[in-house]
Amino acid sequence: MATKFDVEERWPELFAQLDATQRRAVVQSLASAWHEGWEPNREDVENLTDEARGAIDRAEYLRRVDAAAERRRKVSVAS
Repeated sequence: MATKFDVEERWPELFAQLDATQRRAVVQSLASAWHEGWEPNREDVENLTDEARGAIDRAEYLRRVDAAAERRRKVSVAS
């Protein structure tokens, strides 16, 4: 696990359109997952920031998350 939680520094463009409340909610959600062992990746951060700013609805967010999980599962099984 990375020793520093730096999602806003790594992908500032994903946070640029969020207001302070949205930004705080997204960062807290991601930080919680990071503390549980999740490694930040751009796709996951983009999906959550897109939902937070209203660019996608909850159904699209869940579709994207499911698709990403399926891709990762296939890679894991193939290894």
